[in-house]
Amino acid sequence: MPKIFQVVVNQGNLVDEKMLEKLEIGMTESQVKYVLGTPLITDTFNANRWDYYTSVSQGKKIYTEGKVTLFFKEGKLLKWDVKLPETPSE
Repeated sequence: MPKIFQVVVNQGNLVDEKMLEKLEIGMTESQVKYVLGTPLITDTFNANRWDYYTSVSQGKKIYTEGKVTLFFKEGKLLKWDVKLPETPSE
């Protein structure tokens, strides 16, 4: 059976090192949106947490995926957790 061409799909927010270097504790939510863009996921039950997720896949194969989670307190950036895109082992 012939192989069917599968498109490479980029999904989510593209966040790189240069963007992360601009983050500072105490930034307002609008300042963070200016630097990183609108988050892909805003937690309905926790408005103080934003998640930026990115992945590159082709069919069922995932080439890279990464996640940046930001935490706010009273509208100011408190901390962030980063898992930059990496190639999963096979």
